[in-house]
Amino acid sequence: MPCITDILQQFEPITLQEMESVKLMNRIDTKYVVPMTVLPRLLQMAQANYYIQQINNKRTGDYDTVYYDTEDLDMYIRHHDRQLVRQKIRVREYVDSNLFFLEVKRKSNRGRTKKKRISIPCFTLTPDLIGQGKEPVRVDDFLAAKSWYRFEQISPRLRTAFTRITLVNKAKTERLTIDYRLQFTNLRSGEQTTIPNMVIVELKRDGHVPSPMLDIMLTLRIKQLKISKYCIGTALTNHEVKQNRFKAKIRKINKIVSSNK
Repeated sequence: MPCITDILQQFEPITLQEMESVKLMNRIDTKYVVPMTVLPRLLQMAQANYYIQQINNKRTGDYDTVYYDTEDLDMYIRHHDRQLVRQKIRVREYVDSNLFFLEVKRKSNRGRTKKKRISIPCFTLTPDLIGQGKEPVRVDDFLAAKSWYRFEQISPRLRTAFTRITLVNKAKTERLTIDYRLQFTNLRSGEQTTIPNMVIVELKRDGHVPSPMLDIMLTLRIKQLKISKYCIGTALTNHEVKQNRFKAKIRKINKIVSSNK
């Protein structure tokens, strides 16, 4: 199998400053799960039409995320029960740059994802912690304004860690994130797990604009698969929670990542 590091070096780089116009905080997401064996070919096919994000001479980045939920896991349950309108609350660390963000992601009934976030100094949330966005704001006030969950309702539930490749199409109308080496840790039980060889590819666009990646996935015969890291990680590490719908999805994921495409 070709070395991924060598393939990534063949992409034309793009800086964070150059990516400012492609933030896509209000977008349509299209997700795929592919086996690690397919990733080199996918990257080779994408090289002509995509830039790669480069930060401090690195072309991959490590991410650490803590997801918050209510005591009865309302955010998880709403997703499990196919509620179209739902939210996720998380703190994400960009490990290589030591930056933390509190993020509220909302899925609309039209399938759009809207994300609001503020910069914070660490993983630990307190109601009076001051976050830096367009203007300083307390964490509890930020949640009151951007979420229907109050600060006192939520607590840390799941931690995810992964390595990410970020691509931007040369028309600068989409981002493509490729996540691998995923690990899940239940923050109540301490149980840890992973799905070996799983790669999550997520295409982020502002509307249904043309995408080279859609053609690549069609050529590789890879179908879309809706997946939530938080929900899959919770189902894998919490054996008491409702998970009938996610059990079938986990079986499908395991079948995909064990294939010899």
